[in-house]
Amino acid sequence: MPTARSVDVQAFLNEHPFSRYQWLVFALCFFIVLLDGFDTAAIGYIAPSLTTEWGIARPALAPVLSAALFGLAFGALSAGPLADRFGRKVILIGSVLVIGTACLASAFSGNLDQLVMLRFVTGLGLGAAMPNAVTLMSEYCPEGRRAMVTNAMFCGFPLGAAFGGFLAAWMIPLWGWRSVLVLGGIAPLVLAAVLLVLLPESVRYMVAHNHPVERIRAVLRRISETAAGAAGFVMTEKAPATKARNGIAVVLSRGYLVGSVMLWIAYFMGLVIFYALINWMPILFKDAGLAPRDAALIAALFPLGGVGAILSGWLMDRFNANRIIAFGFVLTYGAVYAIGQVAGNVGLLVVTVFAAGTIMNTAQTSLPALAASFYPTHGRATGVAWMLGLGRFGGIGGSFLVAELARRQLDFTSIFTIVAIPGLVAALALLVKQFVHPEDRSSGTGRTVEALGH
Repeated sequence: MPTARSVDVQAFLNEHPFSRYQWLVFALCFFIVLLDGFDTAAIGYIAPSLTTEWGIARPALAPVLSAALFGLAFGALSAGPLADRFGRKVILIGSVLVIGTACLASAFSGNLDQLVMLRFVTGLGLGAAMPNAVTLMSEYCPEGRRAMVTNAMFCGFPLGAAFGGFLAAWMIPLWGWRSVLVLGGIAPLVLAAVLLVLLPESVRYMVAHNHPVERIRAVLRRISETAAGAAGFVMTEKAPATKARNGIAVVLSRGYLVGSVMLWIAYFMGLVIFYALINWMPILFKDAGLAPRDAALIAALFPLGGVGAILSGWLMDRFNANRIIAFGFVLTYGAVYAIGQVAGNVGLLVVTVFAAGTIMNTAQTSLPALAASFYPTHGRATGVAWMLGLGRFGGIGGSFLVAELARRQLDFTSIFTIVAIPGLVAALALLVKQFVHPEDRSSGTGRTVEALGH
């Protein structure tokens, strides 16, 4: 890039190859989300051990299974606006410290009430970490690869959840259920120290908040030395212009409100399915006649399928993202329904659970990238965080849904038939978003100069 007085930050990212520095940002955000997935799903894998050691009836597990989800919701709702005001980096590091400290403490819980309280605190950190990792990553991506790279990073969540299942199946027989929470606490504390040294602030955030040119230039030089001659930086947005000047006002403004609500509904319904299955599949499979270890291993295949989001991101960068994800949720309905039809055949159950996980997690993990591209920079962290935060109540609903269905003594097939229905609702919400906010990948209109760094 030739020397210029002002450099457009997004144009700079678009024109240069994805650098080692951007891959560093990717790796750090990936590990944040990986540990987020591990710590979120860990409680589901230790649940059978809790019922045995503490003599808890299955319906009584609902509070401990959902406690972190309440924390996730409140953590996301508060952390998004804070990150739009104070920056992505400080919120990320603080949230990872909360995750590690609370998860480690939960390993020493003496009763169910203590575990519920500490899982709620863990959830506060989990809820703050994920949306800011998504936002930071998206703001370091070139436009033509943003959805694919962000989705690839977000794959850390289902991989972490699946990894937790495999580790739990190995660790619990050897060292007990508390060992899973000890690992889930120590790893984030180590990561927080690494983030403090290596994690950069979002360059788009710095421009939007008029950080010193020298600081912005130093970051962009890590991507390409051609930024060395820039005397100033500007930022342009594809998102529609709005007079709202803070994150909450952007999300609730007339130009974004319908799209925001549809994103909330889609994410909510996806998490009804995800948490209903990730928390209850080990128990449901055990009740269907599988050995506890086999039940945990087969259930762990469900979140492992999230790697399909990379292909979805590639498609989203080239075609209509709303319709692609909506189609994924329609397929999710069919795949989850199919799990309930194959309980008597272990081999077919393995294949069906993995296929359902691939389809469902592909659709669900594509939503944060969709939200990140929908909002402008000064409302992006809030927009992504509020979708994730409000959507968490779907996870809470999913946990209680299966508890209620079990209380009513519905059979295996009926439970999966009901749990599949939210997939159709999520697809409909995304089609409504597309109707109200038409997305056209070929359009270059709607750009406005957002901020100038001095």
